[in-house]
Amino acid sequence: MKIRLLRVLVYLASAAAGLVLADLLVDGFRISWLDWWGFLVAIVVFAIVQSIATPVATGLAEKHAPLLLGGIGIIATFVSLLVVAFLPSAGIRITTAGAWLLAPLVVWIVSAIVTWVLTVVLIDRRSKAAAPAKS
Repeated sequence: MKIRLLRVLVYLASAAAGLVLADLLVDGFRISWLDWWGFLVAIVVFAIVQSIATPVATGLAEKHAPLLLGGIGIIATFVSLLVVAFLPSAGIRITTAGAWLLAPLVVWIVSAIVTWVLTVVLIDRRSKAAAPAKS
């Protein structure tokens, strides 16, 4: 149960990191920092939508467009940003066409790296420490 909770926290932290870096790096992508509650909503909604969109997009691509399988992560990230950007209480606005193209890429790359690092640091090491030693 602890590992599952850690995975959820890693996923939320990686979503937050991706969104924050997109705010810092992408013109036209803005987080409303005065509305911290909205940003928390954006993180949770983004993570939920992405966790649903990824398997759905994978299934559709396998059936209808196998060439898209390599881009499923970025497609799911775009869909998640689309939902969050149009959610009035989320506190994220994407205002330019360039931001719509660049933000999913930034969020996807950053969240993938953060997920990988946090998984290695928090989960893999903890799992190895809890596993009985083999002789």
